[in-house]
Order: sequence, then structure tokens, then C-alpha cells
Amino acid sequence: MTDPSAPLVPVFDGHNDTLLRLEMRAGTARERSFFALADHDHIDLPRARAGGFAGGLFAMFVPSVRDLDFSRTLGPDDPRAFAGISQAEALDYTLRLMARALRIEAASAGEVRIARSSADIRACMAAGQLAMVLHIEGAEAIDPNFAALDILHAAGLRSIGPVWSRKNIFADGVPMAFPSSPDTGGGLTDLGRELIRRCDAMGILIDLSHITERGFWDVAEISDRPLIASHSNAHALCPSARNLTDRQLDAIAERGGLVGLNFHVAFLREDGRHSTDTPLETIVRHADHLIARMGEDHVGFGSDFDGCLVPGALKDVSGLPTLIDAFRRADYGEPLIRKIASENWLRVMERSRL
Repeated sequence: MTDPSAPLVPVFDGHNDTLLRLEMRAGTARERSFFALADHDHIDLPRARAGGFAGGLFAMFVPSVRDLDFSRTLGPDDPRAFAGISQAEALDYTLRLMARALRIEAASAGEVRIARSSADIRACMAAGQLAMVLHIEGAEAIDPNFAALDILHAAGLRSIGPVWSRKNIFADGVPMAFPSSPDTGGGLTDLGRELIRRCDAMGILIDLSHITERGFWDVAEISDRPLIASHSNAHALCPSARNLTDRQLDAIAERGGLVGLNFHVAFLREDGRHSTDTPLETIVRHADHLIARMGEDHVGFGSDFDGCLVPGALKDVSGLPTLIDAFRRADYGEPLIRKIASENWLRVMERSRL
């Protein structure tokens, strides 16, 4: 049982899809405001405050099906969910999501700030502001001449996953396959290699969570910065293509990088099932494995809130204190909990020249 009088542990999280969720809810019966307490989805400002959520990487993801009614779902094997999209339509939708973030910041009366550097994140946390770091999940919005990259960076973009789980001009993405190795396809294209070089020069983080194993090693060869997988788990415990092998974990540790623990039940469970009847201790077991393999400085949270199915005991961002208590029950001390909750993310971002 969470002690309501205990001070909240501040959490900086590696991945959420809240901007997409707000955009796709707009104009429907379940439309909601980021500033109002809702009884559905995962993140709004009141629940973030209740859970100690200090900020994170807010993804700008362009789904293959953008007019999907939330009363319907596409299965993990439905090809419509992974169909390619054009650069023009991806850029248009990315700009809509970025505009939504900018409008949230402007309407927040100083409670929310788009952070453009590690120093900005630390300043937000010190001031009690929620820090939004803008991230692209799947770089379809970037043109082959990289003009959109320059413009989006000037507007606040600070992190890119070259691919989501579909192929684009930069790389192959891993499918949502179970059981499967992450070695499912090709690596970086020539344009993908140039994207990595440009992001390194601009101080844009590179996220490896959706890339194939071959692409992972291509990035490791080209980039001199810490390797980051913002929302992935241990393949040794859950053999999903979306999770990382022990060899990949070793490389991330050697490069001073980080893995953000993903709360999606199908990436946590040994059987890969989409079931909310998944104990919070399953998240802790993945943390145990990552720490044993990489060390305690290389693990953080990468929830995938508003983009996944989380354990029922967690429910939404307001349940973060309950998860923190699960780590306490597993004899994680407060210094290590604080590392996982935020300090490791801040340190790796500084090392990445953000």
C-alpha cells in the first residue's frame, strides 16, 4: 500500500504518446484537455502531479491509420497498422502534434515548458514545471535533403527514433513479433547513416527502441554518443522482437547509455500476452536483469504511457508511486530508485550533449 504522506519521487520518463492520444481524441466523445483530470488514457497534468511525473520525452508519432475510431483496434498482425506513409503527410501530422505541444506550453501559465537542453530539464524540475522534450518516433517526416530536420530542430525537436515498426527511407523497423529475435531485417540505409551523423552534430538524441538489431549495430558504429533505447525491455525475459538481447545491453553499458523500462505488458510477460493481469513485480524483474547486465547507472523508465497496455495495478501516470513501492519491496534503496526514476536519464542526456 502506497503511503500517501510519503514524498513523491520525481520521475523523468523516456517515452509517452500523449500528444498523439490528445490529437486522435479531438472531436470525439472522449476528447480531453491536458489540463483536466480524465478517467481514461494515461497522462494529464493533474494525474502527472499526483504521480510525481516531472516530465519526459513526448513522442510525435504518425500512425499509419490516422482516422482510427478509438472504439476499434487494429490487431498486431493487421498490415494496415504498419503501412508506409509519405513524407508530406508525415510532416503535416508531425507539425500538428508539435503545434499541440506548443499550445499546451502557452496555455499552461508556466506549469509546462518545452525543454531544449539538459539544463532546461533540470531547471524545470527545480521550479516544479513539467518538462516536455519533443521526440519523433519514426522519421518519415524528414525529407531526403534534411530541410525538415533543420526546421523541426529549430522549433524544439531534440530526439529522433529513425524508425517505428515499419520500413522507411532511413532504416528497417522491428515488427511487433513474439516470439522473435530483433534481427528481423536490414539496417541503416545511406540516408539513415547521414541522418545519424547530422543528429550527432546537432545534439539530437537517437533512440534505438524500434530499430532492427542490424540497424542497432550500424548506429553504434557511426555515432560516438551513448546508445539509448528509450522504451525497451530484456529479450532474455520476454522474447519479443521489440526487446534487447544481452549483447545489445552490453553495448549500451559500454557506451555509457541507457534503457528505459517499457510498461507494455506484452513486452514484459514471458508469454507475450496482452493482459493487464501482470504484476508490477514483472517490471522489477526486468530492472533486475538490466542492472545485473549493465549496472545501475544505465536503467531508467520508458513507460510508453498513452501508447500501450499497462499493468492494472499501475493504471496510469498517477500510479507511479505504487510502482516505486514495488521497487522498495524488492529492496531497492532510495538512491538507486532515484537513479532509475530520473537521475540516469539526466546524466545520459548530458553525456549526449543535449
